[in-house]
Amino acid sequence: MKILVPVKRVIDYNVKPRVKADGSGVDLANVKMSMNPFDEIAIEEAIRIKEAGKAEEIVAVSVGPAKAQETLRTALAMGADRAILVETDEDVEPLAVAKILKAIAEEEQPGLVMLGKQSISDDSNQTGQMLAALMGRPQGTFANTVEVDGDSVVVKREIDGGLETVKLTMPAIVTTDLRLNEPRYASLPNIMKAKKKPLDTKTPADFGVDIAPRLTTTNVSEPPVRQAGEKVEDVAALVEKIKALGIA
Repeated sequence: MKILVPVKRVIDYNVKPRVKADGSGVDLANVKMSMNPFDEIAIEEAIRIKEAGKAEEIVAVSVGPAKAQETLRTALAMGADRAILVETDEDVEPLAVAKILKAIAEEEQPGLVMLGKQSISDDSNQTGQMLAALMGRPQGTFANTVEVDGDSVVVKREIDGGLETVKLTMPAIVTTDLRLNEPRYASLPNIMKAKKKPLDTKTPADFGVDIAPRLTTTNVSEPPVRQAGEKVEDVAALVEKIKALGIA
């Protein structure tokens, strides 16, 4: 079985994003970038499935600028076998990404497409579901546990009321949640080996996909600064403050 794992280059989760002065978007100049944490979990889970002898090949895919090669090399250093970069300098919306992934999946014929449930850059949580709909494949979203069982995959998924278990006939789409696993660090020897692993470069036009945006961002702003609290002497004073504010 082959596993296809889409990964996205995003601002590192330890970095506090800054908004551009004109409010047109997030400032990416001289900002540390890394692999989307949810996609890192997807790569790790794919590697564990391969290590268990239930997959033969892992293909990492990214849609983004040329610098996304660094993200793909990280996936290769973790354990992916080869990578595909669909290069574009434009921001690509989830639907266009899903269409590109559909075209790649039709070429590669993976048993599983495993991707993060969302990216921390826009939190859309749409690509996996859109891909499943476009391909007519079963989907297991928000995966907490993934177990490959012959021609099917059992997914425990996180829902509001706890966990729901679904059994999907492969080929299938799985999106990963935070509690699925703890991604490994790439060792230095594997980082060196990753430089020699194949990485193909394509463009959206190669797959006949129109990536023209359908949404327009009118303004981006930072959340309001939280106001400082006020200390009170005792519970009675607290109750009076609450009453004065009209909360109770």
